Amino acid sequence: MAEITAEAVKKLRDRTGAQMMKCKAALQKADGDMEKAIDIIRKEHIGSTVKLADRETAEGRIGVFIDPVKQVGALIEVRCETAPVSKSDLFIQLANDLAKQVALQEATTAETLLAQPYVDDPKKTVNERMAEVVGLMRENMKPARMARLTGLLGSYVHHDGSVGVMVQVEGSKADPQLLRDVCMHITAKNPIAALREHVPQPTVAKETEIARAQAEATGKPANIIDKIAEGKMKTWFAENVLHEQPFVKDDSKTVGDLLKAAGLKLVKFVRLRVGELS
Repeated sequence: MAEITAEAVKKLRDRTGAQMMKCKAALQKADGDMEKAIDIIRKEHIGSTVKLADRETAEGRIGVFIDPVKQVGALIEVRCETAPVSKSDLFIQLANDLAKQVALQEATTAETLLAQPYVDDPKKTVNERMAEVVGLMRENMKPARMARLTGLLGSYVHHDGSVGVMVQVEGSKADPQLLRDVCMHITAKNPIAALREHVPQPTVAKETEIARAQAEATGKPANIIDKIAEGKMKTWFAENVLHEQPFVKDDSKTVGDLLKAAGLKLVKFVRLRVGELS
């Protein structure tokens, strides 16, 4: 059996909120496997919450660009060394310029992006455009993740530039403010998928297994257990899938209801947060 260290127990406690003794027992049962121990905690201790994502520290901001005529848009994460630089007008403009480049020139990696002729001045490369700002700010900068969407689009970037969202819908036309509100909702609620069918099947299977284990722990008859498990999965989808989440500005309706009333169908979204692991 693997040695269960105090550090591992503390890490599990930080991620789940469960008591130290329960964390140690879960790690022992999982033979030291942290992810298996988390599943054990969730199955045995229904009230536990799990911090699923580890974050890396980085400064920077999210740039955004949408061309409503060409129906194309992009988000990009651009990193720098310090917070003051990330809030400077020069860096904000650079981030948005790079988003425009990604949208109009279809760059998919940092390497291809930097090598492209700069869309607003083809006499120089994107790398040379970046070098201008680096020279003025005296700080290292680099493009990181990027995403490009086509179609009927809306976007929102949080006031500090730390989070940016773009949503794609289908329909004849869309109120930009409505799509902005949906993007703000995504910023706040961080859904894992736009639609239920977009959730990876292994994730659904894992959550179904956990819901079933929690239902069986009630000791109810089999037919009641099925209903409890089904209800737990319905709640899980409502918490994690954008289309089924209660809208933050009016929780009497879901995001799906809101878009349907406007004659729109949700297609997909992209959410980037500075420093977040892909």
